[in-house]
Amino acid sequence: MARSSYDECLKRLLAHEGGYTNHPSDPGGPTNFGITIADYRRYVKPNATAADVRAMKLDDAKAIYRAKYWAAQRCDDLPPGIDYSVFDYGVNSGIGRSGKVLRRVVGLPDNISIVNDEVLKAVAQRDAKAIIASINDERLRFLKGLKTWPVFGPGWGRRVSEVKAFSLQLAGHPAAVPAPASPAPAKGVVPPPKALKGLVAAGAPAGGAASGLGFHAWIAAHPIEAGAFVLIGLGAVGGALYTLHRWHRARQEAPTPNLIPVAA
Repeated sequence: MARSSYDECLKRLLAHEGGYTNHPSDPGGPTNFGITIADYRRYVKPNATAADVRAMKLDDAKAIYRAKYWAAQRCDDLPPGIDYSVFDYGVNSGIGRSGKVLRRVVGLPDNISIVNDEVLKAVAQRDAKAIIASINDERLRFLKGLKTWPVFGPGWGRRVSEVKAFSLQLAGHPAAVPAPASPAPAKGVVPPPKALKGLVAAGAPAGGAASGLGFHAWIAAHPIEAGAFVLIGLGAVGGALYTLHRWHRARQEAPTPNLIPVAA
């Protein structure tokens, strides 16, 4: 597809993302132009602070969008309209989710999220309008299922509606496309589980020698027992964190039921 569509897609995306935010309910944390502090550290400044994110240059944000979201999802090779829907979804909820959703709606396995030649071939065999509708309908269902929907839902709903309408226009299907209204920031992703606090809060047994000597003195007097408590505690925490991680991944990549049939 024509590379020139990137500029218009990015313009609309930036209008939705707005400027600097650091909302306590947003799992992205400090964010500017839609670029989270994690991405800014990864691509620009490894030890960046919230102040660095606030001072982010627009050109830095544009470079990150081009590399991580547009090029990584091969949006230059996707049909007009599908490119924008996939691009905006990836920015808002992660390319791991947007890539898998695209694969699912065209009938491919979602064991990977990469947009490869197989995906491009499947997309070319299906109706662009139907793909756009399915992606955005799934996106709205996913966002409504997030715990952060009550906080960010109105903005997200408006954003998905606008993305869908403009995507259909790009695909050659007339649609009333509203100009981007007020920004709808915050990342529409499953918030990661909070790290468990106090990995080994107090391994010594209550009372007895521990209460008489004090915790640190007890450790010095009982190095073997203290080591055992630490190992047991770390093992339990590791298992709990792994379980939470598996739940988070499963929730983030929840199945998409609707598939787009191959065009006759």
